[in-house]
Amino acid sequence: MSEVKTMELEDKKTITPEQLENVKRLQTELQQHCVSIGGLEVQKAKVIYQVNMLENEMEEVKKAIEEEYGPININLVDGSYEKVEVEAKE
Repeated sequence: MSEVKTMELEDKKTITPEQLENVKRLQTELQQHCVSIGGLEVQKAKVIYQVNMLENEMEEVKKAIEEEYGPININLVDGSYEKVEVEAKE
């Protein structure tokens, strides 16, 4: 019968427990910040969408006002306005 050979295991090399804890802590903090960035990116996308919607609504309001009054500059404090002279296109 053949003899079974045993392999000697090398000593496992490890860093110190303090170093391991430090690496784990830093990794956890890094992951938390990455999650935060993801959440902020979602919020950013929502705000950008809202800004686009408001810009579209503003354009609609401007068109409606311009249809009624023609081209004007509006004083946002008191609502007064001045007519804008439009140069004729050649």
